[in-house]
Formats: sequence, structure tokens, C-alpha cells
Amino acid sequence: MKTITSLFSEERNQLQTDIDNTTNIEETVKLVQNRLDNLERIYIEKLNLAQVRLASFFLDTLRQSIATLAAANYSQIAPIEQKQFTNLGTKFFSSRLILKLLKGLIYIGILGSLFSLTKTTPGAWMAILLTSLLLGVEVVLQLELNNQQNSISSELLELPKPMLRVDSKVFLDHLGDALNTIDLAVARVEEGNKHEGDLAIEELPELLNFLQRLMGASKLDKPQMAHELAKLLPQILMSQGINAQIYRPNDPHSDRGYFDFEPSIDPDTKDHVTLTPALLKGDRLIRRGRVIEPAYSSSRE
Repeated sequence: MKTITSLFSEERNQLQTDIDNTTNIEETVKLVQNRLDNLERIYIEKLNLAQVRLASFFLDTLRQSIATLAAANYSQIAPIEQKQFTNLGTKFFSSRLILKLLKGLIYIGILGSLFSLTKTTPGAWMAILLTSLLLGVEVVLQLELNNQQNSISSELLELPKPMLRVDSKVFLDHLGDALNTIDLAVARVEEGNKHEGDLAIEELPELLNFLQRLMGASKLDKPQMAHELAKLLPQILMSQGINAQIYRPNDPHSDRGYFDFEPSIDPDTKDHVTLTPALLKGDRLIRRGRVIEPAYSSSRE
């Protein structure tokens, strides 16, 4: 019988690829839960009823735990950043405006002084020309700087949208550990069932007490006492979770597969006679029963 861990290992690479190709957490959760459903259908085919119940319980819990991933989300931080950049931009613009005014006044003062010197010093025109060129160069540089700053501000305001993703390797490692825990729990249930079947008779005090009293009735040659003791057998078996089933041909709940049948040597026999009842523990057959049936019963035909 394959463990659910080995079944998961066979599909892990494909599952990891599928998770990496998903675009959001919701798709990842749905994908993993569908894979768990497929694994469960294959896994429980070879388990007994107790193991199926235990495995289904653990897998349901695991699916619910995985579903909590869908609650993860990211916070929008762009409005806060934009507000901060706007405040900084406003303060910076005010400082630059004051600086430009001061520089403008300085240039006007220099040019005024140079124009006043043209009457007495003809070479002052060269100073005026150079100052004008310097002013023009600064204006061009200032325009270029403004363009660059506007471009940088736009890039800062356009923050990339965060994307929430699942690390497929780490996630599948933890998922594999959880499935291995399920395998261990199911294996312990199977070992427990085997241990119950291997119990020595001295570990069953109710059965020992019954046999002791039955032997006493036999030694005393009291068949009526032995008959009364035999009526206690169903109660003793039920204390161990075992039910005795008598074969009833017309009862849909009486499974013919639990019994071995022998034809009656009496051709006039019309009834089924249960020599030994079938013993069941839950839905599991422990001992097959034995039935004598009519020689020409319709069931055999």
C-alpha cells in the first residue's frame, strides 16, 4: 500500500510548477486543495474504516489550514508616500523661489552698475555682454534641471504595486511534513489493530472467567448451568466490540459473504441452520461463520 507521502512525492514537481504559475493566493489555495482531494481518493482505497476516518479528519484539518492563506493581503502605501513627496516638493519649491528672486536682484544690480560705467568706460560693454551670456547659460541649465527633477518626482510617485506570492518550495516542504504525520497516525492505527488480534488469552479476564466457570459446570456434570453460561457469550464479545451475526436468508443486512455454506444431508430440510455465527468488529470480519443450508436451496441455485 502506497503512503500518501509517496503519492504526494510523485506529483510534487508538477504541483510546484503549477504554484509558481499562479498569479494570486486564492488560485494557489484552490489548486492545492484540489490536489489533496485527488490524493485522498487514491489513498483511502486500501484503508480500513478506522484508518479512513482518521485520514479524512487530518486531511480536512489540513485543507482548512491551507484555506487561511487566502486571508493574506498587502496594504496600500502609495497614498502616504505621495503625500510625503508632495509636502517635500512644496517646501523645496518655496526655497527655490526665494533663491531665484535673490539671484535676479543680484543680476539686475550688476547690470545696472555696468550700464552706469559705459559713459566713462567703453570696455564696460564687454562686461555687460559676458554677464548677459552667463545669465542665459544659467537659465538654460535651470530649465534642464527642472525637467530632470520633474522626471525623478514622477518616478518616485509611481511606486510599484506589491505582489504577494507563495514560496512553492518552502510551502510544499511543510505540506509534505503534514502528510507524513498522517501516514504515521494511520500506521499506528493498523499496528493497534494487529496488536488487538495478537492479545494473549491471559489479557482477556472476561473470557478467562467465562472459561473457568464453564469448566466448573462441566466437571459438576450440570448441563443446565453450562447452557446458562453460554448465554453470557454475546455480552462478553460485545465488551470487546465484537458482534455475533446469525445468517438470515431474507434479511438484507445479513451478508452471505460472511459465512461458509454446506449442503444438508437431509433432503427434507428447508431451513438454514447457523452452526457458528460470524464475528465482526465494526465493519471488519474477524471470523467467518458456518451455515448448513437445504440441499436444493434457491440461494445456491
